[in-house]
Amino acid sequence: MPVVSIIMPAYNVEDFIALSIDSVIEQSFTDWELIIVNDCSSDATAEVVAKYLEDKRIKLINNQVNMGGAGSRNIAIEAAKGRYLAFLDSDDLWTSDKLDKQISFMQQNNIGFSFAGYSTINEKSDLLDKIEVPSRVNFSKLLKHNYVGCLTAIYDTLPFGKIYMPAVKKRQDFALWLELLKRFEFAYGLNINLGYYRIRAGSLSASKKDALKYYWRVLRKVGGCNLLSACYNIACYLFIVMLKKKHVALYNRIFIS
Repeated sequence: MPVVSIIMPAYNVEDFIALSIDSVIEQSFTDWELIIVNDCSSDATAEVVAKYLEDKRIKLINNQVNMGGAGSRNIAIEAAKGRYLAFLDSDDLWTSDKLDKQISFMQQNNIGFSFAGYSTINEKSDLLDKIEVPSRVNFSKLLKHNYVGCLTAIYDTLPFGKIYMPAVKKRQDFALWLELLKRFEFAYGLNINLGYYRIRAGSLSASKKDALKYYWRVLRKVGGCNLLSACYNIACYLFIVMLKKKHVALYNRIFIS
């Protein structure tokens, strides 16, 4: 059985998915499987992935109906055979030492849920910003801001088994981290750059129009927040995001250091 199963949903990413797969193949840590779930793409995504299937560590699952991000990730989680589950979206990238450093960090410190720093890039892979992370977060702290970048998250299935993503259109990764932190006391951050998060014009994650609505839903349904608590956490979230965008040094001093 592989040590790490990598969960990768894919929808109309023919221009990016080869780079994402390459970043997995180039890992210095080699004991992994990559499970790609093609969510009824209308472009050449499946054809691009097919070129990699000679590597037996790479598996392709084609959905018969569109399942969305959460559904596709859950299909991959169900098929996963590794002890550790790692997440990488099909337009994001890892550094070549990502798994090596993060799995070592988890095993040496007996950590069940970890995440790491990363950088943002645009559609042309130009470097934009560096995202730093705190040394650890608990359930209460995560309610106020999602510090865990999906492309950096890894959790150990040994203590509690497989934990699946709640079926929400947006913020499903945030919802999963909250579910994990109902079981793990902390998620531990490795504050070094281990990946590249791609910001694409018109992408689902780039649309902020109704982001707060889904954040609110996750706080209420997954976070178990009452009305007053949800309002408080939303206010904290807005303040932290504003500080992160306009006063990075102050944000790092308060929330990262």
